[in-house]
Amino acid sequence: MKFDKFFELAKKAGIEEAEVSFSNSYSLSFSLFHGEIDSYSTSNSFGFYARGIYKGKMGSISSDVYNNKMAQFFVDKIIENASVVENDDPVFIFKGSKNYRKINTFNRQLATIPVEKKIDLAREVESKLRVADPRIIEVATVAYDESSSSLTIINTHGLKLSQRSNYFVYYAAAVAKENEQTKTGSEMFLDNDFDKFVPNELVAEVVKETVSQLGGHPCDSSTYKAVLGPAVVSALMNAYVSSAIAEDVQKNSSLFVGKLGQKVASSKVTIEDLPINKTVFSKSFDDEGVATYNKAIIKNGNLETYLYNLTTAAKDGVESTGNGVTSGSKVYTAPTYLKMKPGRKSQEELFKEIGDGVYITEVSGLHAGLNSRTGNFSLQSTGFLIKGGKIDHPLDIITVSGNLVSLFSSISSVGNDSKEFISGTSCPSVIVKKLVVSGK
Repeated sequence: MKFDKFFELAKKAGIEEAEVSFSNSYSLSFSLFHGEIDSYSTSNSFGFYARGIYKGKMGSISSDVYNNKMAQFFVDKIIENASVVENDDPVFIFKGSKNYRKINTFNRQLATIPVEKKIDLAREVESKLRVADPRIIEVATVAYDESSSSLTIINTHGLKLSQRSNYFVYYAAAVAKENEQTKTGSEMFLDNDFDKFVPNELVAEVVKETVSQLGGHPCDSSTYKAVLGPAVVSALMNAYVSSAIAEDVQKNSSLFVGKLGQKVASSKVTIEDLPINKTVFSKSFDDEGVATYNKAIIKNGNLETYLYNLTTAAKDGVESTGNGVTSGSKVYTAPTYLKMKPGRKSQEELFKEIGDGVYITEVSGLHAGLNSRTGNFSLQSTGFLIKGGKIDHPLDIITVSGNLVSLFSSISSVGNDSKEFISGTSCPSVIVKKLVVSGK
């Protein structure tokens, strides 16, 4: 696609610097219930985003359609939107980084696999779940999601960048019943290499996750030593690392204000943003065209860096960390792929280390139950009581509460059981010295 007409008109209109980015995306999703497809959708979409600097202000416009006949309209809208900007934030059309890493995050094979095969594998998962355990009374759903996308950035500095990515997810949920108690469990598989998906492995994980919850009852309300499972660590880590976003620090609305170079977690904790590692989340440049790179956000408990886009970096007199993300006309900042560095101990060794305590496997209600300004949280949870270093029984109807700063500072051991999540994180289990649990 050529944008010569847009750039020509932008220059004539007095737009000092201009940029266009366009994306193409494809998605396929379906779900099964009792062997039948109960939802199915595909979509192909195009996104066009143009912006430009006019009289020192940034104006922008987004659309799902572009052609040369619309070029003047986009130029006019950029000028109109720039003219009503009231803040004095520095604005940039990026000239380009010195080097960009070539990252292959697109698997061509995925698009060639017939949809019928993808559906057949979902049916195989469902049928095997039904007979995997007599306590499984229903398969709530088996679902498949596939997504591919491409992004291209072109600007008046001669910068031209392009990248593509794709992935697929199989998700299954089952219902188990025993002694009038009913529980639901689910698991998922994420990758972009279709050959890696093994239906039997997903079935085994769903069954384990579901039936292990049966027979649960609340524990006594108290403060416990705790092992937090990978899913819990992922949820809490995402919330905690959001404090490293420079815009929030600059607004004094972050837990990390004035903490750069200081201790913000246990020395056992290292959390990295790894955009150029080989994962389905990898990318070689951010939405502003800045080259990405791997970086430690927290290293051995010390806060190493804030996360910047071009504007917030200019305010602090530093370089962008390659974490700019555009959404509509706004440029935000976000990590690409967060990973907590794993330790050497197995989950079973972590249980032995705490002796008596709790193992928390899932938390919910994070948006309502977490105060991002104070770090205080109170969350509905599921898990198990640990006695003598072993799982004793499932816990039912419990709430865990505490403070993010205190929790990450009290991590005493990190496991080796890392798990990857669709939120773009990889986390192991950890031990926290104390966790308030409300039960009976």
